[in-house]
Amino acid sequence: MTLKQLVYFLAVADTGRFVQAAGEVGIAQPTLSRQIQSLEDDLGETLFTRGRDHVTLTAAGETLLPLARRIVADVETARLEIAELAGLRRGRLRVGATPSLCVGVLADVLAVFHASYPAISLQIREGGSQDLVTDLEDGQLDLALVIHRRDRAPAGDGPLRLTPVLREELVAISAAGGQAGLDETLGDHAGIVELARHPLVVHRPGYELREVVLSACAAAGVTPRIAVEGGEMDAVLRMVERGLGVAIVPSLVLTGRHGLHTTRLDGSGWTHRTIALAHRTDVAPTRAAEAFRETLLAVLARTSRTGGLPPGVRFIHS
Repeated sequence: MTLKQLVYFLAVADTGRFVQAAGEVGIAQPTLSRQIQSLEDDLGETLFTRGRDHVTLTAAGETLLPLARRIVADVETARLEIAELAGLRRGRLRVGATPSLCVGVLADVLAVFHASYPAISLQIREGGSQDLVTDLEDGQLDLALVIHRRDRAPAGDGPLRLTPVLREELVAISAAGGQAGLDETLGDHAGIVELARHPLVVHRPGYELREVVLSACAAAGVTPRIAVEGGEMDAVLRMVERGLGVAIVPSLVLTGRHGLHTTRLDGSGWTHRTIALAHRTDVAPTRAAEAFRETLLAVLARTSRTGGLPPGVRFIHS
């Protein structure tokens, strides 16, 4: 098994066609086919089911897929880390963050980081916390700002190391002025039982907030009335502004959203959440990743001291 064979395998798996995969990796299709056949012979398993116009992964191929992605990603990271020995004059940093952080805190940190290390290529991936954890574990990200849930392994255990950096408040939002969709206008405080009487707008699977809302309803013994589900953060905010229902979101995303009414949540445990910087424990962070971590903590500490963090958000790193 060679690295090139794994790269070819991933190209075929991603495109579903040998001809297209050959074009993407820059070799002739017969050469690609021979390399895949050699890989299958080496493993003693067929990796693809060949159809007339399309190929699909076999059970063995499905097993190899996440391992191949991680191996190829780690090799690329190693190459970049060696290049960084020149002193952060070149390299790449892949950072993941939830949408609530991308529109606020992360942009400020990236601006400071880029000013200090302009030759480092920045790749940002926005997504739900669960999706980002998967990408991080698969070697597709170097760092990620994710939600640190109490029911997960504590920081320092397991495949990821989590460094708590922020604690943010969750709030309920509704359309300002009591637009259509609500039985009555939400007040300044509400519990989950009251919220469940209104139609809810919930995020797509992969968002921690979706689990938080549904789990809180289940714990309270109430069945939510879901009006709309499956949206990204910005879509959820816009749907609530249009009066389709209420939603639970981090207070961080509400800056400048004048069409929304904010209601603080009554309850304990689920009404706040911790944001942590995560990286894999089986791979040493690159110098660019270490520099980003230092920049992140410095920017957050300075912003906290000057009172610049949004309402409901506080810096918690010691």
